[in-house]
Amino acid sequence: MARTFYRGLRAARRRKDLADRTRVHLSVEHGKVREVATEPLAQPLTRGSLADIPFDNARQHPKRIALRRRTEQGWLPVTSAEFAQHVSETAKGLVHAGLPVGGRVALMSRTRYEWSVIDFAIWSAGGQTVPVYPTSSVVQLEWILEDSGVRMIIVEDEETADVARQAMTVLDLALPIWVIDQGGLEQLAELSLGVPDSELQNRRATLTPDSIATLIYTSGTTGRPKGCVLTHSALHAEATNIVELMVPTFRAVWSHQQPSTLLFLPLAHVLGRAMEIACIEGGITIGMWPTIKPDEVRPELEAFKPTFLVAVPYFFERIHDIARGTAERMGRASSFDRADRIAVRYGNAQMRSIFGEGRSPGLGLRIAHKFYDLLVYRRVREAMGGKVRYVISGGSRLDSDLAQFFFGCGVLVYEGYGLTETSAATTVNPPLEPRPGTVGVPLPGGAVRIDDDGEVLLKGPMLFSGYWRNLEATAGSMHGDWFSTGDLGSLDEHGYLTITGRKKDILITSGGKNVSPSMLEDRLRSRVPVGQCMVVGDGKPYVVALITLEPEEKEHWLSVRRRPYDTPFTELARDPELVAQVQAAVAYANQAVSRAESIRAFKLVEGEFSEENGLLTPSLKVKRHAVAAAYATDIEELYAGR
Repeated sequence: MARTFYRGLRAARRRKDLADRTRVHLSVEHGKVREVATEPLAQPLTRGSLADIPFDNARQHPKRIALRRRTEQGWLPVTSAEFAQHVSETAKGLVHAGLPVGGRVALMSRTRYEWSVIDFAIWSAGGQTVPVYPTSSVVQLEWILEDSGVRMIIVEDEETADVARQAMTVLDLALPIWVIDQGGLEQLAELSLGVPDSELQNRRATLTPDSIATLIYTSGTTGRPKGCVLTHSALHAEATNIVELMVPTFRAVWSHQQPSTLLFLPLAHVLGRAMEIACIEGGITIGMWPTIKPDEVRPELEAFKPTFLVAVPYFFERIHDIARGTAERMGRASSFDRADRIAVRYGNAQMRSIFGEGRSPGLGLRIAHKFYDLLVYRRVREAMGGKVRYVISGGSRLDSDLAQFFFGCGVLVYEGYGLTETSAATTVNPPLEPRPGTVGVPLPGGAVRIDDDGEVLLKGPMLFSGYWRNLEATAGSMHGDWFSTGDLGSLDEHGYLTITGRKKDILITSGGKNVSPSMLEDRLRSRVPVGQCMVVGDGKPYVVALITLEPEEKEHWLSVRRRPYDTPFTELARDPELVAQVQAAVAYANQAVSRAESIRAFKLVEGEFSEENGLLTPSLKVKRHAVAAAYATDIEELYAGR
């Protein structure tokens, strides 16, 4: 199967209509590429809105399987006509309940079929969606409700309903609330009976490409979250250009398979949301699952059998770690490590060969790869459902060796980069010219510029309209026509972007050395048994790291060594074998930086960085100030007496 995939990529590369889809224009200043732009592939939205998509699909392809819905009987198909009917009933219910044109509705739920129905229903009723992470606290929800001025709330279950009620009590609000797990959509469908189809048609007719589609509140690593205003045209530009760029190649390489995906990213996050819209717009069969935890999503991947996935690096790190853990339990850890190295070498050689930059794998490497494909790589593919050949990674940097490992297993990883303010991805690796270690070139229609201080600036039709009710923050985020990302990066001679760090996270040691912690942290997290971590060193003589153990890896480590799960952490943190494993991870991270930037000391700390304890944002970004405060004593100890 893997060999067929590599042959398919080679054949696609020979097709000029596919190879030339990404048209890049470079601007060189003083011998360096400072700006890159790509031509759009999709026509801009000139009339109407995203609300029209379900109804257009139902009219044009009524029997096409648009989505699959998880039920007790398994993944049942939902046709375009059925989806449009569900959207219509829910939208009419919202209208009957009093939602005005332009009114906002808070949607607080995990990723599930009903999320998509409600999202499109709000638009069809002429409203605007305000997604809220289901893990949000009462205080966080208070701010979003107060700032956005929502008229209604839809939540997933009694737990989220309780949070919503508490927030409304504090704000002295009495908003209508529906609970999905308590028949909320059925209740709205009952209300719909008195609303004619013409009312929805009239409301959709009031929407234009420039109408506000959604307010998405940023995670807020520092300060209060800001509401990003995204229009229907911005989300449409994002979704349609992704589809036009990627799907033709997907279909060419695997012509006998209809592209499909199981989406388990939170739909409150812009990446998951953009992919949801792209799939429904592009006729790609999609299913929703409420958790990213590999042990919980793997059985669903096996049942759903998607052809591609969209995830964050954590997911791929865990799939790799689980595979190694399985081998270790069987007493074959060293064999897996060799298979890992072979996959990386083979993936590198195949990529250079397929994309015209080197020779194909030699005979010895091909034989070794075929051997480990039976033992290891096949099982890695099976862990993702068996049919996955493409994955799109976003949210943070993916270790390049890990990307090559998956390519050696027969799964090509496309890294991308974007923000809430840019409707998700603004750069992505082109499907037939990926460069691991970079986040690609601008999405068709977009542009990237590197400012004088190294900051990444972005421009394109997918850019937001500004921050909700915050003109000062909006003005401060713009550099002329360009959006200032706050990220640092560089463009290579082909126009591919590499993100090197975040301006506000740059550490300056007491010796004056600038250190970007993200590179070190991303590489650390890619190695077992590291869980979350944070690099420290601002104003200090050298760089150190706080490191947590991945809970599942800790249990696995103890199990293999037949030690009790309740072994005290203080004992574990002093165990020579475990410390040596973490030291190897630190050494791997240090390979990417100079001696002055390297981690000189580390400390294993008890507990986790999680969203629940306030140390991670919902998009899994470390809240650096919160971690520094929580582990202040540990940081002091790392520098004491040195």
